[in-house]
Amino acid sequence: MPTASKLFAAFALAAVAFFTAEMIKGHMPPSTRFGAFSEVSALIGLLCGWLLLGPETGGGMWSSANAGLKAAILTFLVGLFIFSTEEMLVMAFRRNFDGPMEAVIGIISLAVGFIQKCFELDVIVVLFGGGALAGCLSEWAARRWR
Repeated sequence: MPTASKLFAAFALAAVAFFTAEMIKGHMPPSTRFGAFSEVSALIGLLCGWLLLGPETGGGMWSSANAGLKAAILTFLVGLFIFSTEEMLVMAFRRNFDGPMEAVIGIISLAVGFIQKCFELDVIVVLFGGGALAGCLSEWAARRWR
């Protein structure tokens, strides 16, 4: 059932994911091709906001802020998995892996490498602060439009 809380959570977390992706771009090597990195991240944030954050509101600001943090972290992890898998597939078609197990392990090693590049203060502040703010905004919408 669509609610104002879900709508606000979806758009707020999409904005957080988009701006976090833009911050991550600054920490990657200059030769990196991003394609639709920010847009796909925003779509992941939109879905996580609608499906995870929106239904958890209504228990108070602290509870919603915590739910926003959880949804932001999960958005980051889902995006990390999707982009690591996409990079693994590109590498697999270039014959960089000897077998399927090496490719699966490649996803993990790519994800660890991406995390190391993303572990910067500005990215963490935008992700966590934006997630908590998205939770509070969703709680405000839940209280405002019942």
